[in-house]
Amino acid sequence: MSHNAGREKPDTPFFAHSAGKSGRAWQPLPDHLRNVASLAASFASAFGAEAEANLAGLLHDLGKYGDLFQRRLRGAEHGIDHWSAGAWLALTRQRTLAATAAIQGHHVGLQQLDKSALQALNPGKLSVEHPLGLRLSDPDPDILMHRLEADGLRLPLNVSSLYGNQGLRMTASAMLDVRLLYSALADADFLDTDAHFSGDTRALDVDSLDGPPLDAAKALAILKEHLAGLAQSSTASDAVARVRTDVLEACLAAGRLPQGLWTLSAPTGAGKTLAMLAFALQHAIQHDLRRVVFVIPYLSIIEQTARTYRKILGAHFGPDWLLEHHSLSGTGPEQGSSGLADLDGDNEAYRRAQGLALSWNAPLIVTTSVQLLESLFSNRSSACRKLHRLARSVILFDEVQTIPDHLAVPTLATLSWLAERYRATIVFSTATQPSYSYLDRAVRGVGDSGWQPAEIVPSDLGLFERAKRTKVTWPDLDCPTSWDDLAARIANPECRQMLCVLNVKRHARDLFRRLEDQRVEGLLHLSTAMCPAHRQAKLAVARKQLEQPDDRMLAPALRAKLAAARKQLEQGLPCRLISTQCVEAGVDIDFPVVYRALGPLEAIAQAAGRCNRNGRRKRGDVKVFLPEDDALPPGGGYRQATDMTRMLLRERGAGKMDIDSPDLFEEYYRKLYSLVRPEEKLPKLTETIRRQDFAAVAKLYRLIGEDTINVLVPWSQALDEYHRLADMARREGLNARWMRDAQPYAVSVYRPRNDHPIWTCLERIPLTVKAFSDEWFIYRCQEDYHDDLGLLPRDAPALWLA
Repeated sequence: MSHNAGREKPDTPFFAHSAGKSGRAWQPLPDHLRNVASLAASFASAFGAEAEANLAGLLHDLGKYGDLFQRRLRGAEHGIDHWSAGAWLALTRQRTLAATAAIQGHHVGLQQLDKSALQALNPGKLSVEHPLGLRLSDPDPDILMHRLEADGLRLPLNVSSLYGNQGLRMTASAMLDVRLLYSALADADFLDTDAHFSGDTRALDVDSLDGPPLDAAKALAILKEHLAGLAQSSTASDAVARVRTDVLEACLAAGRLPQGLWTLSAPTGAGKTLAMLAFALQHAIQHDLRRVVFVIPYLSIIEQTARTYRKILGAHFGPDWLLEHHSLSGTGPEQGSSGLADLDGDNEAYRRAQGLALSWNAPLIVTTSVQLLESLFSNRSSACRKLHRLARSVILFDEVQTIPDHLAVPTLATLSWLAERYRATIVFSTATQPSYSYLDRAVRGVGDSGWQPAEIVPSDLGLFERAKRTKVTWPDLDCPTSWDDLAARIANPECRQMLCVLNVKRHARDLFRRLEDQRVEGLLHLSTAMCPAHRQAKLAVARKQLEQPDDRMLAPALRAKLAAARKQLEQGLPCRLISTQCVEAGVDIDFPVVYRALGPLEAIAQAAGRCNRNGRRKRGDVKVFLPEDDALPPGGGYRQATDMTRMLLRERGAGKMDIDSPDLFEEYYRKLYSLVRPEEKLPKLTETIRRQDFAAVAKLYRLIGEDTINVLVPWSQALDEYHRLADMARREGLNARWMRDAQPYAVSVYRPRNDHPIWTCLERIPLTVKAFSDEWFIYRCQEDYHDDLGLLPRDAPALWLA
């Protein structure tokens, strides 16, 4: 066909979208293409890819110029491919590989970027056999281009690709380049489409899309004032206070240094959460950065961190300044995409699901490792559309020792490239810093840059030795502790206040019940089987029971008797907290005694961080024990790390197992990496990266091996809120506001088998009249949620173990 080939009615306009249920006028196709191109270019300007993003926006719906697609909008056709033509022209005429992949994937997800996959985009091949069983809107892309140009649109010339114009790069870094451009296109496409159907064109204002400004200078001044007040009112010992001051000053000094890769290695209780924020704000001032992203592995810490930041800064900047994003506050990385597709362009359920994906246009983001890292390896628009916001940001990773060993190498390669090419500063913070620099060579093997971070805190400060607050007692590895013996130690009247951390929920539950049967005083339980509001309530009770009476609170007549009464007063109320690992990292609570089941060395050190945390006692006691039942969490990594702890204990002996010594952790991680060889883990993942197979990488890169769902639970102390939220979900369907409100009253559990009887207790939440969320459910059986143990379905113990 020739360029001048037309239609039966050449003066009939081409449309991008129908009116849908809004009743608005149909959206002209050139308007949609211009809007998306402009927005995408604006988003990509942060990393110098405006031209390619503009090109991708102009070509992404090129196939909508086909007659078949126009008939599809009128309901006369279905199953039409309207994206492959634009991808083919981006490949063959412009040779822009990132734009090619982004255009192809903006509805079906990023696919594969190798020679055979690229050749499969040839319209001649797709017309004969389409992998999705679809038809091309027109088999001749020249006709489509002629119609685009007749609408007054022109493609830019000589566009450089973010991916590179010199052929395929088989690295994780190259895949990140594609995802960043894809992010800009996917976000722009959704926003313009949503503005059309909602009628709210204000959503296309670039300034409002960027959210409120960071204003790092004002935020830092407020934070410094708050920290000064904390120092004055702190009940911590002078030694702990000096450590916290040194960490803060080191962070402020490092914030003025160049961008790149950093570590923050400091003891538990050293004030890292606020010191890191100070670093980030100082760094943003120094380098004109756009936002701060705080990445946390556990929901228990994210709740506490977001609440702390809101308390300090919320009143000064408003509610839109901080965005809390995780599995309970919004969609997960793959949520809203499974089972839904927008192959024809007007799928209401798909648009609703995409709308639940957040764009991260706030200056301060608090999110989870799962949310950020799985998004960096995803192929779905719902997960990737926020990624362009990471350019020119400070990204703070707390408790980085939780990154699974088998994912460490590709993770480090991707984050390193994010820092090198996209002006993101990466900080890895923990008291038990993994020796990732040993993996530098392996990182360079799958990426375009390596991993050699600088340390924020100077080693000559000797923080760990100065912060020593506990004595650790190690077990005889040949003599396991029975549950009866452990229960007797905890129930001992002389051990009135203690924390016991178990490796698995079943152990915590069984030990709690054993002690409950003995009517032990001050007994509490904590695990992620409890919703966040329930956990916070239990922690509040524990903190109250642990409070040390203040002498000034005593009446004058009693002060004369204080010396005799002091010992009894300082004991406080009985408080025996039986917990899973959810209490270990970042939870601000202080016990005189901590029992910890033998596990990974870093987990033992984290548990010790809840012992004598504020240094108010001469010494806290940490007692490591070997349970008679050595059940460990699923997955091999936890067991291998536990075995390495066991091996070091046998080799070194208890006298040389000083958890406050960085040298011990250096040896631990070096030997652990030598044993588990992270660079050889998941060879299929490395292979799929080298094939540039985005869909396969997304399936293989999972921080949590099992698929999980979110369940609104009927906690007895919040039944009114449970019923309000359940009624709202049934009436209005799932939306972002509902998820934010439901967050404190929801639990994440493993997805049950399709034939599991537990489904009778799970009510699906609608997205639209005909579609339901596959990620959020309402738990209907009130009797299965316990005031002490949380969600405990009688017929689904495996589900409870999530």
